[in-house]
Amino acid sequence: MWWLGVLAAGAGALVPGLTGRRIGVLAGAALFLVAAAVVAYVRRGRYIALAGTAARAGRHDVLQDRAVTMRNWRRGHRWWLLLGFLAALGSAFAVPAAGGMLLAGCGTGLRLKSAWLGRREDAEDALLWVRVDWLARNSGRPAGKAVKAYRSTGIAAGDAAPGGARRKAAALV
Repeated sequence: MWWLGVLAAGAGALVPGLTGRRIGVLAGAALFLVAAAVVAYVRRGRYIALAGTAARAGRHDVLQDRAVTMRNWRRGHRWWLLLGFLAALGSAFAVPAAGGMLLAGCGTGLRLKSAWLGRREDAEDALLWVRVDWLARNSGRPAGKAVKAYRSTGIAAGDAAPGGARRKAAALV
């Protein structure tokens, strides 16, 4: 989402627009900061509540890496992402670069939320997972209504890093 926003903002800055480039870029900068803060902090209480009630993952729980979850989410929402990109490009004729910077701010907020969750996992020495069947019923949203609780695993096995990603080979030693 961030790259689409940067691309739309760059293309939008080429068009003078109705308000002018300076106003468009300043409005876009304000929208970027507000969007990043709002997206980073929204639903944190839900994540904390789910992490607080995390049960130990059972032997028969099917767990999925976050990279796989993100890839599946992107595939399922690619038309919405394309529509957002086109709307950000189209808004450049009114307020140059503002729509693209708003989209980039949303992507930055998601990245900040992901980093926050990874730091929380690192502090608690437990990886948080969502069962795949709950993700399927919830359109891939990791904190939606269908998710009743997270599952947790320890990081002692050495095969996963906080955030659910594969641990690098150098860290296994």
